[in-house]
Amino acid sequence: MIKEGKTSYPKEKIRILFLENISDVAVKNFRHQGYVQVDKISKALTEEQLIEEIKNVHILGIRSKTQVTKNILNAAKKLQAIGCFCIGVNQVDLRAATQNGVVVFNAPYSNTRSVAELVIGASIMLIRRIPDKNKAAHEGIWMKEAKGSYELRGKTLGIIGYGNIGSQVSVLAEGLGMKVLFYDVETKLPLGNAEDAKSLKKLLGLADVVTLHVPETVQTKNLINKTNLHHFKKGAILINYARGEVVDLVALRKAILEGFIGGAAVDVFPWEPEKNGDRFQTPLQDCPNVILTPHIGGSTEEAQQNIGEDVSVKLFNYLEKGITFGSHTVPALALPPQEGSHRILHIHNNVPGVLSEINTRLSRYNINILAQYLKTNEEIGYVVLDVDKKLSSQALHLLKEVKATIKVRMLY
Repeated sequence: MIKEGKTSYPKEKIRILFLENISDVAVKNFRHQGYVQVDKISKALTEEQLIEEIKNVHILGIRSKTQVTKNILNAAKKLQAIGCFCIGVNQVDLRAATQNGVVVFNAPYSNTRSVAELVIGASIMLIRRIPDKNKAAHEGIWMKEAKGSYELRGKTLGIIGYGNIGSQVSVLAEGLGMKVLFYDVETKLPLGNAEDAKSLKKLLGLADVVTLHVPETVQTKNLINKTNLHHFKKGAILINYARGEVVDLVALRKAILEGFIGGAAVDVFPWEPEKNGDRFQTPLQDCPNVILTPHIGGSTEEAQQNIGEDVSVKLFNYLEKGITFGSHTVPALALPPQEGSHRILHIHNNVPGVLSEINTRLSRYNINILAQYLKTNEEIGYVVLDVDKKLSSQALHLLKEVKATIKVRMLY
C-alpha cells in the first residue's frame, strides 16, 4: 500500500486518467490518498480521442494497446507522468516523452511468474500432444495412445532471452527435471544448473522445447524464420510468449505441417484485434498440436494486482516526493526529505551551464538552497532543489526563466 504523502498542488485538482481497464488496485490507491479526480475507461483511445482527453490530465495510466504518440505528448501540457501497467514501454514515444519532461514508468517484473507458469503448462500440453487429443474428444473421437507423447523430465529446454521471465522459466523447468540451455546477446549469470549455449544455432539444434523471451527490436524481428527453423531439432516444440514480430508465422506453419516442428504455443501476434469479440486470423489456425491464446501470458488476477500496485506506487512517489527510480525518460533520483524547506523539481535540456544559471539566479536574490540533487542522461537533466520556505515562490518563478527549462513544479 502507498504511504501517505503531501503535495503543494491541491489534490482535488490533479486529474488521473486510467485506460484499458487497469486494475482497481491503482484506482483505490490514489483515491485512498485523497485524489478524487480518478477516471477509468475500459478501452484504449485513438490518437484523436486521447489528444482531446489528455489536455487537463496530470497522470496517465495505460496498458499495451494505447499508443502514446508525439502528437499526444505535445498536446499534454499538464502531463507529469505516464504509468504503463504492463512489462513494456514500446507503446510510448519515449523520445517525445523525454523532450516534454514526462516521466514514464512500467512494471517489468510483476507478471513474470504468470508468464513463466504458462510456458511450463504449454510445454506439458504440447509434448503430450494434448491439443490434438482434446480436439478429437470434442468431436466424439476416442484417441487413447502413447505414441508421440512424452514427459518433460529429462528433456532439454532452450531459452532464448535469459532476462526476468526467461530465468524464472529456467528455475521452474529444472524443478521438473529438465536440462536448461539459454542464449542471450548479453552475458548472463546462469541460475541453478542452466548452461549458456553460446550460440543460437547450437541451442536450436539441442532443445526439445524452445521458448522465446526477447524484446521486439530490429535485431529480433523474424528471429525465428525459415532459415532458423531448419536448425531446430526435428519434432521440437516452439513457444512464443514474447513479441508478435519475433516469429515468421507463415514459415512456422509450413514447418509444422511438414512434421519438422512438433507443435507450438503462440500468445502474441504481428497483428492483434482492438477489442474482445473482434475477428482474429493467423496462419497457425487449424495446425495440429498448436495452442493459440489471445495475448494472455501475464493476464492473471495476481499479475494484474501486482502491476496495479507497482506502477501506482511509482507514480505516487514521483507525484508526492519527486522520486524517479524506474523511469525510462527522466534520470533516476531518490532523495530524503529536507526539514524546513520547500522542494522544487526542475527538468531541463542537458546543455552546459544550466546548474550554474540556476544557482546564479537564486543567489542573486539571496535564496538559500538547503539541498540540491542533479542527474542527467543524454537528453535532459533533472534537478531537485530544497529551498527556504519563505522564498520558494520567488525561486519557482526564477527557475521557470532558466533558458533550457522544459518543466518546473513545486512539489511541496
